[in-house]
Amino acid sequence: MNKLRAIIVEDEEPARELVKAFIGKHENIEVIKECSDGFCGVKAINEFKPDLVFLDIQMPKLTGFELIELLDEIPAIIFTTAYDKYAIKAFELSAVDYLMKPFSISRFNEAIDKVHQRLQQQQPEDNNLQKLTQQVKSDTKVLERLFVKTGSKIDVVPVVDIIRIEAQDDYVEIFTAQSKYLKKETMNFLEEKLPTEIFTRVHRSNIINVNHIEKIERYGKESHLVILQDGSKVNVSKTRIKDLKAVLGL
Repeated sequence: MNKLRAIIVEDEEPARELVKAFIGKHENIEVIKECSDGFCGVKAINEFKPDLVFLDIQMPKLTGFELIELLDEIPAIIFTTAYDKYAIKAFELSAVDYLMKPFSISRFNEAIDKVHQRLQQQQPEDNNLQKLTQQVKSDTKVLERLFVKTGSKIDVVPVVDIIRIEAQDDYVEIFTAQSKYLKKETMNFLEEKLPTEIFTRVHRSNIINVNHIEKIERYGKESHLVILQDGSKVNVSKTRIKDLKAVLGL
């Protein structure tokens, strides 16, 4: 049987060393890459396309769940973490496995056995892990940043830098003063999770940062037009004008 090619994504060196030591007990697994942060992890996983990833959930800069969203293909994943907040959800959604730090060699071996079983049965992980990441996103109270992958490049967009967001089929186009980005996301999710004191949805296709409003003009009999400080113009639907005025205290 061919060896499973594994990548370890873990920000703490002792934890990486422990996983490597446990992997060393399995002749049919080889570590092809180690990453100490999520950005390295995304690049390595997309480049090397491993069979298995040991993924820490709580990492600075980019969490394990944010990493999954940026992958081209999702391999088998074993989550490793010191936090049990998502454990029940992970199991309920049939994630490969979840190792609570500190974990024993016997518990580690159980996770490896489950991976082999799933791979032999050719059970895809994509749907289960995507459901899990969506659940975690739903639990997020307020977004502070968005991650956008363009090719191999990952941009971190602080929400305070966003001027407006426009729907583009299954994607959204995010505009800042410096650039614009295309991200696969829904307007409903962003409307719910962006800070409401800054952002408001003025149309089914548009969300704006109210701090960038230059003026509001009447457009036709019942419609309005928002002129933003960067010169862009955004239609306000007649059902949303009251919401906009309420945010602005008008």
